[in-house]
Amino acid sequence: ALGNLGPAAANYVPDIAQILKDEKVYYSVRASAAEALGNLGPAAANYVPDIAQILKDQKVDKYVRGRAAEALGNLGPAAANYVPDILQILKDQKVDYSVHASAAKALGNLGPAAANYVPDIAQILKDQKVDKSVRVSAAEALGKIRQLKLEEVVVILNYAYEPNQQFFGSYSENNNFEFWRFWTYFLGGSSEEVKTLLTWLGRPQAIPDKLTHDEGVKTLELFLKAWEPSRDLARLHEDLAKEIAVVARKVSWHPGDILILEKHYNNLKGLNEADSLQSVIINLKGWQWFFNARTTILIHAAFWLLLIFAYPKFPQVQAIFFWNPWVRRILGVGYVGFLLTWFPPFRRKLFEPFKPSLLADAGLDNFHDQSYFPESQVKVPASGDILPITPALPSIQGQIILEGDSGLGKSMFLRHLLKNSQRIVVYLPAQKCHKGVIEAIQDKLHGQAQDAGFLKNLIYSGAIDICIDGLNEVTADTRAKICQFVESYFRGNIIMTTQPLEWTPPSTAKTYYLQPLEQQQIQEFLISRQPRLPQDAKIQGADYEKACTNYLTEVLKQQQAQEELDAVRRILSNPMDLTVVALMLSQGKQPNLFRLQEQQYNLMAAEYQQEWNQEFPLKRFSAAVYQMRLEDKQALPADEFHQVVKSLEDEKYKMVVSRQWQDEKSEAKKEWYFRHDKIMDFFLVQNFLGETDAAEGLLVDRMGDPRFRGVYFLLATLLEIDAAKELREKLIQYAADTRDNTVSNTFVQLLRTR
Repeated sequence: ALGNLGPAAANYVPDIAQILKDEKVYYSVRASAAEALGNLGPAAANYVPDIAQILKDQKVDKYVRGRAAEALGNLGPAAANYVPDILQILKDQKVDYSVHASAAKALGNLGPAAANYVPDIAQILKDQKVDKSVRVSAAEALGKIRQLKLEEVVVILNYAYEPNQQFFGSYSENNNFEFWRFWTYFLGGSSEEVKTLLTWLGRPQAIPDKLTHDEGVKTLELFLKAWEPSRDLARLHEDLAKEIAVVARKVSWHPGDILILEKHYNNLKGLNEADSLQSVIINLKGWQWFFNARTTILIHAAFWLLLIFAYPKFPQVQAIFFWNPWVRRILGVGYVGFLLTWFPPFRRKLFEPFKPSLLADAGLDNFHDQSYFPESQVKVPASGDILPITPALPSIQGQIILEGDSGLGKSMFLRHLLKNSQRIVVYLPAQKCHKGVIEAIQDKLHGQAQDAGFLKNLIYSGAIDICIDGLNEVTADTRAKICQFVESYFRGNIIMTTQPLEWTPPSTAKTYYLQPLEQQQIQEFLISRQPRLPQDAKIQGADYEKACTNYLTEVLKQQQAQEELDAVRRILSNPMDLTVVALMLSQGKQPNLFRLQEQQYNLMAAEYQQEWNQEFPLKRFSAAVYQMRLEDKQALPADEFHQVVKSLEDEKYKMVVSRQWQDEKSEAKKEWYFRHDKIMDFFLVQNFLGETDAAEGLLVDRMGDPRFRGVYFLLATLLEIDAAKELREKLIQYAADTRDNTVSNTFVQLLRTR
């Protein structure tokens, strides 16, 4: 009881020790006192010499000495110096076997302190004259002291493992509980090799009926290690030979295993078990010719794999091996071309050098996922359900038309798909498809990569996805070419975007209708812009949030005409326009939704004059932008308008964005682009305003040019009302003559809201 009370009994350790030493006390009480001291740990450490003296005293009862030995084993480091004394008791043949067993158990509990005496303990196992319970305890001790080497276990097994005797043998409920304990202790403290060896030699009922190839190889390698140490141990050697033959029959071997099987066959020569290995080896050699052919195939495949991984960095490899159809067919033996077409990782490698070119027009360098609305909703075809756009269109699958009014985020959604796609995707502005879609893709590639036949196969098989943006911005002839392409490649994955227009879409495509944002979504986006607003903004924090709420309540009031309300919602669904609204509200100004670009320009122009002490060169810069549009250039003439570009790029306005890269000579290059077509349209429209003959001429001359459609939409809000009505009549007349009412319809709707 005292021994079980732990620290609470610590003050009574001297009394317990006195009981242990008192020769007049009954032996079982003294034994219990020894046991109690062993349980009390550090509190009994000072009495280790007394306990050791009891153990060595031959006059003391064997039962007391046994408990004293076990107590020393339980006292850990405090008893480490007495390991030689405990070992001496274990080896002393005059001592009773029960004391021997307790001494062996104590050595096991002392662990590393007894590590140097493993050979002495192992010797006890070898001694057939030693009582079996002592040998069991010695085996347990070996399992606890340290992890035994395979060579040591082999020697011990030869003496401890006796499968044909009642003592150490195969475990069953009726016999040999001791061997089970022996095996368990080795499991706890030995390597995986030792555990595997014990399984095969000690517990045959645990061996599986069939081994996997890897298990078979691993087991034979283990038996090779055990063979040499067991060579002089006749009984174990014989059992090991039998198990080698068993493994040989349980595994489906490969020709590459012949070497290890032949090593075992040479070891078993002269024994009956050698026949099993010989039959396996003969059978494997019959299959070796097949695997030699397989080796040739593997070398060929490895050669092409090496080329595939070298391919992106070396144009010579690209031109010679991959984009030359004859080389692919002849050196690729047929399967290389097939894998390049149908295996996605290889397809991605194939187009890796061209990925920047395929996506160049998307401007992904300046795209942030926060810029588009993942909760924007679309009307799904067939069912008519209204769903969030991201789950409705998670990827480019099949043929899709995304239709929505200007500014609802169609292009932003395409960029989101491109940014997150793991497949090969090409982004094409519809204007670049005037010669055809295949031709537009070829313009983004070079050399043998322009192989039209290979591209057509990839598109038809759905291996390359295509985004075509802005069908409403091209002529009817270009739209017809795109529609013909889409219907021809009806198995391809193609997504197209357009504003509402009168046309006949491809019969193979499904149309999703993009919906304007709800008021709550608009408000959340405006509030999310706050961290990006100028630090010197007049209205910030809670005041800014309140200003957003008040503004939206006013402009989205239900009392206005439904058409005007719809127009307002369309504008407020445009991320770029919303960003301008946020900037205006933070400056304490009232945004005019129909003249946002003009308001943004006025803010920027005022700051330009303050910074550069001169007026913003609007006419000269607008004329340069007009020339850019005529020449289909995207980059701004930054050398001529350095100060202008710097002001437009200011963090407050972000009307232009920059792109940097290295040219062929590794020299750094930088270009500037308008952040959105609406901003470019604002500067273009300056060429159309005024009462000059040039402006009047432009109004008529550019009606049929899809590059200037956004300009006419701006004119619906910027022209004087009478001039706008006059232009409306001209546009309606043009639509009647050409049957192209794409511009006139939208112009009429915008003007009606005024």
